[in-house]
Amino acid sequence: MKSEKAVRIIKSVEISNTVEKLCADANYFLPDDILKSLKENAEKETGTAKDIFNEIIKNAEIAKTEKIPLCQDTGSANFFIKLGRDIAIDGGDIYSSVNKGVAEGYKKNYLRKSVVSDPVERKNTCDNTPANIYIDIVDGENMEITFLPKGGGSENASALKMLAPSAGWDGIKDFVLSAVKEKGANACPPLIAGIGIGGDFASAGYLAKTALLREIGSQNPSSYYGEKEKELLTEINKLDIGAMGLGGKITALAVFINVKPCHIASLPVAINIQCHSCRRKTAVI
Repeated sequence: MKSEKAVRIIKSVEISNTVEKLCADANYFLPDDILKSLKENAEKETGTAKDIFNEIIKNAEIAKTEKIPLCQDTGSANFFIKLGRDIAIDGGDIYSSVNKGVAEGYKKNYLRKSVVSDPVERKNTCDNTPANIYIDIVDGENMEITFLPKGGGSENASALKMLAPSAGWDGIKDFVLSAVKEKGANACPPLIAGIGIGGDFASAGYLAKTALLREIGSQNPSSYYGEKEKELLTEINKLDIGAMGLGGKITALAVFINVKPCHIASLPVAINIQCHSCRRKTAVI
């Protein structure tokens, strides 16, 4: 008789405690790849643009040393979880466990609560919940939790469009550049642009948001889309929007593209714009 595989038990309190710490760490500490890119691009600028880059870098150093938020907008809470199929959670479900960690993390660390319970009535939930939680079931007995706090300014600059298939790459490129031209200055550049191409209306936005989880310097596994990322980055940096919208050579630090098969009649495209304070942090349980 075939024996059943052992299941690893993870207590819900461990998930909540991990999430609580992620909320603080992500908002206090700018990732190394972002800081490195800011320093490298600061050397390419002069005048006011260079001064702004240096102020952004100084801000990151102060936030790290004093453990205060990188930005007053500590964002909506987005979690991307890879959940091992050989795990069982004891003491609560994963959604309530994550939301408890968010509530404690934002209250205990005095992070701004930016979520309202209803989009029209606008009553604040006072603990930044509910979080946006996306779960992928994977092999194994570990749980990988990635936290992306997303500020309202950069989220409001994002866009999605259902193009006709005949629009092709030129249509995609025009849409992306138009979106950055229209609202990029409001999103605290230098930016990171996550681009989602394909899928459907719902999944295009998800593709664009998850593209923001890539590290600067990483390459798209497709040589075709790798070249398109470089092309878009070059064209965005020709717009002269510059750091904080005041002009300069560097409007974007990176462009990342995610793609997915789509219907023969559709060409969904989304751009999820991220500000220079690209806060993300991962923990494994």
